[in-house]
Amino acid sequence: MELIAFLIDFILHVDRHLEAFVTTYGAWVYALLFIIVFVETGVVVMPFLPGDSLLFVVGALCGLGLMSFPIACAVLLVAAILGDQCNFAIGRHFGPKVFQWENSRFFNKRAFDQAHAFYEKYGGFTIIAARFMPFIRTFAPFVAGVADMGRAKFTLFNVLGALLWVLGICTAGYFLGSIPWVKQNLDKIIWAMILVPGLLVLFGAIKARRAKPV
Repeated sequence: MELIAFLIDFILHVDRHLEAFVTTYGAWVYALLFIIVFVETGVVVMPFLPGDSLLFVVGALCGLGLMSFPIACAVLLVAAILGDQCNFAIGRHFGPKVFQWENSRFFNKRAFDQAHAFYEKYGGFTIIAARFMPFIRTFAPFVAGVADMGRAKFTLFNVLGALLWVLGICTAGYFLGSIPWVKQNLDKIIWAMILVPGLLVLFGAIKARRAKPV
């Protein structure tokens, strides 16, 4: 319970925890950032770790001179790319094992073929867009692996998505984080970065479910 409470507090007050870590441990913060982003994007059972808010706070701390912007971005980029590749590989490895019997309760050949066709046609956009959606960014590469999306195609859009995600949000934090209003309302901004994308995903899922023919 204490671990869960700490994780919730870390997610909601990532700015305070990260600043305290930098003050106490210095350059070890880059190792911490790598672990958080790699686990969040690379381990399908850990989608609740901070992503967008973490990148924004990192950019803000870099703007204040507490961290190196180039080093932080490089570390986060490597973690994000390797994390998605790991998640994709897990999906490719375990997908066929779960669905190996066509007549099993776990396997729907038609659904599998549709998923494969979807990821071959629209998977690139999905992988990029998922970077900016909490929870979805953790599951998208895994599903792409299960759906047997081409590895070269996945890698291309994985790198493009990571570049847009890391550089875009870190740069926003770098330039906006020092603005007095942003500093005073950073906790509200973190909440918004967690809730708004999540609500959009939930709304889209409900809308798709209602539109699905009976």
